[in-house]
Parts: sequence; structure tokens; C-alpha cells
Amino acid sequence: MKLSFNKYYIIFGLISWILLFALTLGGPKIYFRTTPLELNQEIYFWVESILCGIIAFVCSYSVSLYIDYKINLKVSVKPYIWKILIAFVFCQVIYSLVIWPILDLAALTIRGNNTTVSFSGKIYNVFYFTTLFFIWLFVFLTIKIYYQLKTVQLRQLQLETNLKELQLNTLKGQLNPHFMFNSLNNIRGLMLEDITKSRDMLTRLSETLRYSLTKNDVDSIAFEDELEMVENYVEISKIQLEDRLRFKTHIDENSLNKQIPPMIVQMLVENAIKHGIATLKEGGEVILTAYIENEKLLISVTNSGKLKQAKDTTQLGVENIKQRLELLYGENATFNLFENNNQVVASIKIPLSS
Repeated sequence: MKLSFNKYYIIFGLISWILLFALTLGGPKIYFRTTPLELNQEIYFWVESILCGIIAFVCSYSVSLYIDYKINLKVSVKPYIWKILIAFVFCQVIYSLVIWPILDLAALTIRGNNTTVSFSGKIYNVFYFTTLFFIWLFVFLTIKIYYQLKTVQLRQLQLETNLKELQLNTLKGQLNPHFMFNSLNNIRGLMLEDITKSRDMLTRLSETLRYSLTKNDVDSIAFEDELEMVENYVEISKIQLEDRLRFKTHIDENSLNKQIPPMIVQMLVENAIKHGIATLKEGGEVILTAYIENEKLLISVTNSGKLKQAKDTTQLGVENIKQRLELLYGENATFNLFENNNQVVASIKIPLSS
């Protein structure tokens, strides 16, 4: 949650800083004196409180923007302590450089040409601002961390719900009775031609079923394990599609041990076969590519066909993939689906695990 862009935070922050200086700086100077004040002196003390409050708010708002965009509190505060301290000191310097010319001008304007802020008054003001700013920074970081923890907890709950939905969709969409019936029926027909190959297909089918039932309960798996699942699915699909399905892979060996969400690549390949190759009379080609670039794992599945033919039928799977990537990686992961030269390309980009 970026507090710096919350309009209520901005309004409340500005009013709070002005009131704080008015009640603790200007007010005591006016009401806790043994000698009476002239009207111009009283006006100056109120103006001083307002100006100090405005500049303090600008400093605090600048720090809040810096924390929102440059400091990741989701991980830990410790790696960023020195950055926060530098920002803290920087604000003290800026406050001191800006406030004194403004207060001197206000003093000369309101109290007279020969009266400016005394050196002792400046020292007191700096010490006072430093104390208040430190308290504000502590409160701001506490609120920020609290919201971050709540966001992480909510994201985790959403992820668990999404994974359960994916498991149900996978079992209904891929391993439902229709899929199982077709696969077993095709394997039965294969037994009349090649017993050894049909036995191998039964093994692949059982491994596919076991994978779908066990891997949906984890957040990530090795890409190598997912690739094995994909190869099993492709071989089973080839029983029905035969030579109409041509499957190729271009895999960077360095990507095999990288962690990815389970069933992501399998769903991409499944969509490419079911809604691409299977709809073409002459069949087509599915190409799976994976490589590492700029500390991210890039995976793409390309198949023959038109995107307009698959848009409606694959909408559920596409949204499922987008949602899972967003829940797991936020803005650090991307998913794209587009058509290029009579081919449909689905690509995902996943940050490598630290």
C-alpha cells in the first residue's frame, strides 16, 4: 500500500504537522510567558508554527515517497536501515537550509527590520524538529510494515484459493472422465498394434495423474519436473493426433533447475494442442522454448493456428495463469498472448528465485 498517494494521508499529514508545531512550539511561546507579547510578536509565533509545519510536511512526504518506491519492506527493514538514515539526515539538512531564510524573512516582515530569529532559537528549532521527525518516521514505518504484512497475508490467502481452483479446473479440464476415457480408449487400441508402447503410455498416464494430484499443493517446482509432465501429456496426445502433432523443444540447460509455479507450462502446452493443433485438419507444430535473460526465466509456447480461434475457449486458462503469476510475483512477472505469422505465441517471464 503506497500511503504517499492516499489523499487522506496527505491532508491529515499536513494538518497534523501544522497543529503539532502550533500546540508545542508557537502555543507555549505565547501562553506560557511571564511578560506580555506585542501583537506582531504573537502573529509571528503563529506564522512560525505554520511555516515549520508546512516544511516539515514536505520533508516527511518526500521521505514517504522515497520509502514507497525505493525500499521494499516486504522482505526486511534491516537491509535498508542505512538508506533510511541517509534520508533522515538529508531531511534535517534541507529543513535547516530552507526554514531559516523563510523565518528570517517572516520575522523581518512581521516583527521589524532589526529582529530575526536568534541563534539559540535556531538550535532549539533544529533539535525540536529532529525529535518530532524521528517520532514520525518510527510511526510511519510501523504503519507501513503493518500494512505490508497484511497485504502479504491477504496475497497468500488469495494464492491458496487460486491454487485450489486451479487443481479443480485441472482435474475437470484435463484429467476429467472424458480425458481419461479417450486416453484409455486410445491406449486400448494401441495394444492391438504395439504392446510395449501401450504399456509406456499407461505409465505416462499414471505419472500425469499423480503429478496433477500431488504438485498442485506446492507453490513452486523445478522446471525440469514440469517439463517431464509436459512430455508425458504430449506423448499421450500423440496417440490420437499421431503425425498431426509435432512437438519441439529449445531448452537452456541452465533453466532446468529454476523454480516455476506448477502446471503453468503444462496449461500453455495443453491450450496450444487442444485449441490450436487439434482444430487444424493438417495438424501443426508446438514449440516450447525456455532460456534465462536479465535474471528472469523466459518460457514461450508457439503453435500453428490463429489467435481468434482460441480466444474464447482459452479465456479461463489465460486468466488463471495471469492471476497466479500476479499473486506469486506481482509486477515482476509478465504473461503475453499474441499472434505472429499464422502462429499463436504464449510467453511468460518469471523472476529467478533469490
